[in-house]
Amino acid sequence: MAQDLIRDWDAHLAHEKRRSEHTRRAYIATAERFCAFLSRHRGGAVDARIIKALTPNDLRAYLAERRAEGLGNASAARELSALRSFLRFVGGSNASVPQMRGPRVKKGLPRPVAPAEVLRLAHDVEDNAREGWVGARDFALLLLLYGAGLRIGEALSLTGAVLPLGDTLRVTGKRSKTRIVPILPVVAGAVSRYVEACPWPIGKDTPLFLGARGGPLAPGVVRANVRSARLALGLPERTTPHALRHSFATHLLAGGADLRSLQELLGHASLASTQVYTAVDAAHLLDIYRSAHPRA
Repeated sequence: MAQDLIRDWDAHLAHEKRRSEHTRRAYIATAERFCAFLSRHRGGAVDARIIKALTPNDLRAYLAERRAEGLGNASAARELSALRSFLRFVGGSNASVPQMRGPRVKKGLPRPVAPAEVLRLAHDVEDNAREGWVGARDFALLLLLYGAGLRIGEALSLTGAVLPLGDTLRVTGKRSKTRIVPILPVVAGAVSRYVEACPWPIGKDTPLFLGARGGPLAPGVVRANVRSARLALGLPERTTPHALRHSFATHLLAGGADLRSLQELLGHASLASTQVYTAVDAAHLLDIYRSAHPRA
């Protein structure tokens, strides 16, 4: 029955996917609402057979009901993402999840991707992977782009020689310029889990991030996966792998990092390239001012 499926999914989110308690609560609440809707919509008890036979029209009907209750576009996109994860779990390895585009989120001026959105994006890419190790790979890669400010080409040029990741990483960037970037424990842990799950051997001279057949991972695959997750979550078009690097810089600047240090971390040859982020941060502060100041 539905409650048994939801309970099993909660255990899967906790132990296999390592989702936070907050995320699990939100996901489980969505699944419970959806199953209650299906019971009314179909006129009976909900079980795995019914869930596996769902169509896009069933999802649209649910979202229509939620929108009538006042659910906004961004929240509707989050619910749709949680439902896709639930349906994939119930359907198993051969799950066929009904395809439908996520609600459009109103576009605004270019802005950095918020930390919470980075995690949502990485989790969605991981959840949509055909194989568990591929999901672990994509999750680790996206966290590395955001957590260390790497260009996608820099990350994909890393080899197994960097393993195991420590507190810092030597990166070779444009014009063969090398720099040292710090590695957060959460990033190192994600990379470690990917390496353990990878079915292909990762030697000191082979790429760290491997494709499905054991060869080098192509940047286009990463961009396509992020694009699919972005559409599913209703995130703006600016949410790309390279935007994670921009967000790394903007968030460090907002946290008090000086431009010279930021220049070194990003590997910019000119300080002028780094100064772009002062404008982005100023625009973000202006948004806060306009929403908070009583006379704005």
